[in-house]
Amino acid sequence: MSSRKVLANAIRVLSMDAVQKANSGHPGAPMGMADIAEVLWRDHLKHNPSNPTWADRDRFVLSNGHGSMLIYSLLHLSGYDLSIEDLKNFRQLHSKTPGHPEYGYAPGVETTTGPLGQGITNGVGMAIAEKVLGAQFNREGHDIVDHNTYVFMGDGCLMEGISHEACSLAGTLGLGKLIAFWDDNGISIDGHVEGWFTDDTPARFESYGWHVIRAVDGHDADAINAAIEAAKAETSKPTLICTKTVIGFGSPNKSGSHDCHGAPLGDAEIAAAREFLGWEQGPFDIPADIYGQWDAKEAGKAQEASWNEKFAAYEAAHPELAAELKRRLAGELPTDFDAQAKAYIEELQANPADIASRKASQNALEAFGKMLPEFLGGSADLAPSNLTMYSASKSITPEDASGNYLHYGVREFGMTAIINGIALHGGFVPYGATFLMFMEYARNAMRMAALMKVQNIQVYTHDSIGLGEDGPTHQPVEQVASLRMTPNMSTWRPCDQVESAIAWKHAIERKDGPTSLIFSRQNLAQMPRTAEQLAAVEKGGYVLVDCEGTPEAIIIATGSEVELAVKAQAELAAQGRQVRVVSIPCTDLFDAQDAAYKEAVLPAAVTARVAVEAGIADYWYKYVGLNGRIIGMTTFGESAPAGELFKMFGFTVENVVETTNSLLA
Repeated sequence: MSSRKVLANAIRVLSMDAVQKANSGHPGAPMGMADIAEVLWRDHLKHNPSNPTWADRDRFVLSNGHGSMLIYSLLHLSGYDLSIEDLKNFRQLHSKTPGHPEYGYAPGVETTTGPLGQGITNGVGMAIAEKVLGAQFNREGHDIVDHNTYVFMGDGCLMEGISHEACSLAGTLGLGKLIAFWDDNGISIDGHVEGWFTDDTPARFESYGWHVIRAVDGHDADAINAAIEAAKAETSKPTLICTKTVIGFGSPNKSGSHDCHGAPLGDAEIAAAREFLGWEQGPFDIPADIYGQWDAKEAGKAQEASWNEKFAAYEAAHPELAAELKRRLAGELPTDFDAQAKAYIEELQANPADIASRKASQNALEAFGKMLPEFLGGSADLAPSNLTMYSASKSITPEDASGNYLHYGVREFGMTAIINGIALHGGFVPYGATFLMFMEYARNAMRMAALMKVQNIQVYTHDSIGLGEDGPTHQPVEQVASLRMTPNMSTWRPCDQVESAIAWKHAIERKDGPTSLIFSRQNLAQMPRTAEQLAAVEKGGYVLVDCEGTPEAIIIATGSEVELAVKAQAELAAQGRQVRVVSIPCTDLFDAQDAAYKEAVLPAAVTARVAVEAGIADYWYKYVGLNGRIIGMTTFGESAPAGELFKMFGFTVENVVETTNSLLA
C-alpha cells in the first residue's frame, strides 16, 4: 500500500472510531473524501497550524458539514490545537468537536456548516473578499493578498437552491481563486440519488462560467493532484473538480451504500475495515511516523514567515496602505469614527427632516461611507428601492474588483450567506438589503450569522402594511417579531432619521453578531428630543414624551407608529390624562439594560400599557403584560392604499386614544 494511502487511512480510522465512540455521526463522507483531503492538505493548502488566523492563509470550507470528522481529523493530524482527547469527545457537551463544524470551537474551522449549501456560499463570500481586498490593496510587485478558497461539497449542497444562487454569481464575478470539489458518490440519506438528483452537474457549472474538471478518480492521488494544479492555473474562472468517490471507502460491507452515510459502522464492521485497510493499530492510535508526515507546523511557519517578509517590503513601499490593511484585517474602526458619528447624529437632530427611514438609511450610508472604506454593500436587485447605494458606491465587476458594491441579483439567501463568508474572511463591514418580506428567503443565513457571532448587516425596507397596494404577498407582518426572537440578533425599527442613524452606528460597531435594520417606505416625522433623550436612544428604548408626575398609562411604539403614539398622547393630555410615550427602536438592546434603567422607563407600578406596532401583536405582551392592550396585526394585510390599510387595522390616533381610555376605565 502506498504511503499516501496510509496517510489517507489515518483520516478514515479516526473518523470511524470517533463516530463509533459517540454512537452518532456520519463516517461515510470522511472515509470517501480522505484521499482528496490528503492531497489538498499536504501538497497545496497554504496554512499554519500554529497561527490559524494568519491573514493570507488559504481558506478551507467543509460545506458537507455532516462529515465533520474529516476536518477534525485533518486539523488534529496537521498539528492544530485539537488533541486526540478532543476527537474522543466528538459530539459531546462542551467539546471542541461538535456534531457539525462550528466557528470558534476548533482552531482552523473557518465557518459553521451543516445546513447544506451554505458552506459553498460562505466560500463564495470568502473568495469575493479575497478578490476585492486584493484589488484594493495589492500593488505592482506586491501581491500581498493572494490566497485560494477551497470547498468540499456533496450532492446535498448541490441540490439546495442556495448553491445555484451563489455559484451562478461566482461564475459571473470570475472568482478564479475559488476551487470546489464535488464529492460525487451518488448517495444521500435516502439512498442512491438517481431517483431524485439527475442534474448534469458539470454542464450546469459550465453554464455558470466555471472551469470544470470532469471525472476525476477521487481515490487516485496523482489524478487529484493534477486536477488541483489545473484548477490553480485557471485564474479567470472558479473551478469545479468533479471527484468520483465511494462513500465509506474502506468499509468492506457498507461502502457505496447509504448505510454508512449517517450512522456508526458498528464494532464488527470497523474491525473488518481495519483488516481491509491493513491498519493494525487500535482505536485512536496513530503511529508516530504518520503523525510526522502529516505535521504541517514547520512548513506553515515557513509559509507565514515568507509572507511576513513580503509584507515588510510592501509596508516599506506603501506605508499608508499597509497600515490601513492591518487596521481593517484587525476589525478595528477608524479611531475617530465614534466622535464623527455622534457629531453627524447631533447635526441631524438639530436639522429636522420628515423623510422615509429608508432615505435616512441612505443618508447615513453617505455620511458613514466617507469614514469607512471597508464598507462592502449590496442589494438583492433592489438598490433603487432599498436605497443602499451612495455617492461613493462603486460596482464590483469581474474586470475591476476594487469597488465597494455588489449587485447580488434576485438572490436573497445567497446574498446573506455570501455576506457571512465576507465577514468571516475579514477586512470589511459588509451589508446587504432586500424588502423585509423577503428576508424569509434568507432567514437561515441570518440565523447562522447569529450562531457564529459574525457581523452581517441587513437593510430590510418596506417594513409593514404601509407598503400598500402591492398587497399581503409583500406586506410583512410576523417578520420583525421573528427577527427579535432570534438569539444574538440585534433588530432596529427606527422612527425617524435620528434613530435610523443611531441604528446604523450600532450595527457598524457591533462585531459579535448580525443586525437587522428595519426601514419604512413612507415618510416619517422627526421627533423632538433633548440631549438626554438623544443619548438614551442608544439604550434601545427611552421616554420620548413624558407627563407631569407619575403616568397613568404608557404607550409603547416603534417605527412609523411612534408619530401616531405621540399624537394620541397629545389628545389624551388635552383630556387631562397623564400618559407617557416610550419609543423602543431596539428591543434587544433595551432588554440588556440594567433593571434600574428599565424600571425608570417602564415603571412596574404603571400597568396600564398600550403597545402600537404594525406587526404581529403577540410579541408585545412581554412589555404590556396580560392586562395591557396591543394595537397590532393578527392577520395578513390587504391590497389597498396605505392610509386605508392603517385605518382598517386600527392604526389611528382615535383608536389609540380610545384603547388607552378603555384600559384606564
